[in-house]
Amino acid sequence: MKYLLVMGLVLVVFWIWRHNREAERDAAAAARPPAPPQRETAVTEIVACEVCGVHLPKSEALIGNRGIYCSDAHRRQAGGQGL
Repeated sequence: MKYLLVMGLVLVVFWIWRHNREAERDAAAAARPPAPPQRETAVTEIVACEVCGVHLPKSEALIGNRGIYCSDAHRRQAGGQGL
C-alpha cells in the first residue's frame, strides 16, 4: 500500500510539472512577435548587349532586329534599326 501511495504521488507531481511546462511554452509563444510576412522576390532576366557585352535587366534593354542592346547608339551601330 505504501508503494502505491508513493507511486500515485510521483504521478501527480509529474503531471503538475508537465502541465506547468506546457503553460509556460504557450505563454512564451503568445508573447513572441509574429514572424514578418515572406516577401516574394521578383526574378529579373538579365541579358547582354550584342555590341559591348554589358549585362542589364531585360526590362531596360532595347530590342532591335538583330539582338538586344544597352543603348540606342549600339542598336544603330549594329544595324538593328527596327523595334
